[in-house]
Amino acid sequence: MIDRESQQRTERQTLSRVGLPSQQGDVRARPETPCPTRTAFQRDIDRITHSKSFRRLMHKTQVFLKPEGDHYRTRLTHTLEVSRIARTMARALSLNEDLCEAIAMGHDLGHTPFGHTGEATLASLMADCGGFKHNEQSLRVVDRLEKNGAGLNLTQAVRNGILCHTGPIKADTLEGRLVHKADRIAYINHDIDDALRAELIAPSDLPRDCIAVLGDSHGKRIDRMICDVIATSDGQPDIAMSAEVEQAMMALRRYLFDNIYFGSIAKVEEKKAQELVAQLFHYYTNHQSELPQEYVALEPDVRRAACDYIAGMTDRFAVNKYIELFVPQGWTNV
Repeated sequence: MIDRESQQRTERQTLSRVGLPSQQGDVRARPETPCPTRTAFQRDIDRITHSKSFRRLMHKTQVFLKPEGDHYRTRLTHTLEVSRIARTMARALSLNEDLCEAIAMGHDLGHTPFGHTGEATLASLMADCGGFKHNEQSLRVVDRLEKNGAGLNLTQAVRNGILCHTGPIKADTLEGRLVHKADRIAYINHDIDDALRAELIAPSDLPRDCIAVLGDSHGKRIDRMICDVIATSDGQPDIAMSAEVEQAMMALRRYLFDNIYFGSIAKVEEKKAQELVAQLFHYYTNHQSELPQEYVALEPDVRRAACDYIAGMTDRFAVNKYIELFVPQGWTNV
């Protein structure tokens, strides 16, 4: 029988000296009796996967607002791609795959409806009230908002990885730093793939110097980046890429910002999304009694409570709420 203790023994035998064994990483704000069948990080994966916030990711925008078509990425499919890339690299580097998966599965739980447009809008609205960043909100979700204020009581290593999956501060573990790289590899490549599918760009539009280094197809580019991280990080005390590949990857990222994330025809609806989020925010800050009571009970500041509620909305729920609150409804005199 494969139980928790046998898995922990396997970890001690197979993880590199810089990987984090689950037994060592089983540190939580509220100590718990270990699960007989799952390691600490496997338990965290399950708690995230079964959360309401995780399920809502399937209806949250990745890049394109309300795309027509079944094959464009959502926040959920992005999360799954990050998880797979992270686990692949972790296995090759003898790091803890379960820790990587737990961080990856939770890293975007705090993302808003309408992607980075929603995030930027809430950040502006909350500028004088503590601000808003999706990585900080993801940590707030797992610590406080899930399970009616009890949170998921995740391990410290997973919490730290979620918080540090973006931005300049490195995660405490190599697994957390690996997810940071996996997130970037995933979104750069799948956003190009979606832009090509939408015919916003053509393959010949991609920077030729980047393609010469990384490859001329979606699969080749992902494989090149993953293999480079593995080769560059093997036996090292940090997670890194070679200068050549990282420069090409970052050039592709700049290309996306210049040609897809800002100014493309797929983004023309963003102004409407900004106004929608802002009007919902102003409405709920002025009508606190209409906020769900679980948010009010957790947060005395009505602006933060409204922000928590709106950040958790899916795109379609936010649209429906806006229609309900601001669009005149028909009626029938029966």
